[in-house]
Amino acid sequence: MTEPRCPVALTAELIRCPSVTPVEGGALQLLERVLSEAGFDCMRVDRGETPNLFARWGPKGHARSFGFNGHTDVVPLGNPDDWSRAPFGGTIKDGRIWGRGACDMKSGVAAFAAAAVDFVRATPPDGAVILAITGDEEGPGRDGTIAILDWMQAQGEAMSACIVGEPTCPEHMGEMIKIGRRGSMTARITARGQQGHTAYPHKARNPLPALVGLLDRLARHELDAGSAHFDPSTLALTSIDVGNPASNVIPATAQAVLNIRFNDLHSGASLRDWLQQAATEAAQDSGITLNVDIHISGESFLTPPGPLSELVARAVEAECGVVPRFSTSGGTSDARFVKDHCPVVEFGLVGTSMHQVDEYAEIDQIHQLKAVYGRVLRDYFA
Repeated sequence: MTEPRCPVALTAELIRCPSVTPVEGGALQLLERVLSEAGFDCMRVDRGETPNLFARWGPKGHARSFGFNGHTDVVPLGNPDDWSRAPFGGTIKDGRIWGRGACDMKSGVAAFAAAAVDFVRATPPDGAVILAITGDEEGPGRDGTIAILDWMQAQGEAMSACIVGEPTCPEHMGEMIKIGRRGSMTARITARGQQGHTAYPHKARNPLPALVGLLDRLARHELDAGSAHFDPSTLALTSIDVGNPASNVIPATAQAVLNIRFNDLHSGASLRDWLQQAATEAAQDSGITLNVDIHISGESFLTPPGPLSELVARAVEAECGVVPRFSTSGGTSDARFVKDHCPVVEFGLVGTSMHQVDEYAEIDQIHQLKAVYGRVLRDYFA
């Protein structure tokens, strides 16, 4: 009888791979070896300089193909001297495993890989198990999970349901499943006037009053009061800059940056139109040129409570002793791409230490997470 795959040992091996975005660091090579030995068909789906791995056990294109999605890349360390333990050591101590990526999200990848390996060995299903793992979630993300999904479509590969293994629990294991996410967009507003001497303001066109007035209008606007599954949308001003070291010079240009996290009452296009219209009106009133450059990193989405979320919720309650609540809170994840392919929810560890110095994951929680994923697979294919 083959020994069950230990998710903590696999997490430690993954942490020891220094896979800071966009460096692969050996993490995907390790997973490819582990999964290939368990009978998975593995394919590197690198695009550009972005490393990605697709792995499937079972027949291609099966109507029942359960998938997991995650990432092995990690954010930079910050100052290595601030770490009390080796950031790529995978040290196990005090009931925790320590290192960059321990929480976000090498433990999640290890848990679903270990669960998938044990499941197909113990009870080979009538269907397929798919793992879609990217090395570029913490970076631009343009050639990560998107590239895997593009490749799958071209190859006739498909998942009928998917769990993204990102940390989802605020404080206690099992308390939260993500069934959607808010959209995110960033706007850079550039105001252009005419430089001049502060003693002769009538000979200049100061862009700052127009820009500040526009920002005040935008910041005061209530986007909405929330919806059935989402909190109210938010707009946050994040930067105002003129690059002007002189107190007696009216600058020619000024720039501001804002970020909007929006719910399902809006789309990126509708908010873009609103920002553009507000800027046009401010420009007409002031005579200052106001240009808006917008980047939408993801639309809001919702997987309505139903078979997939209930399946995961039952598994969480059985293994963690907690009835999870469904949420759409937090930032963005690669679920925003997977939702165009198949129904998707997110469930993972407590995310307390994500991106922090001395990042860690609780050992017991990693074992619980593997157990949840394993139960989901058994129940899905039962």
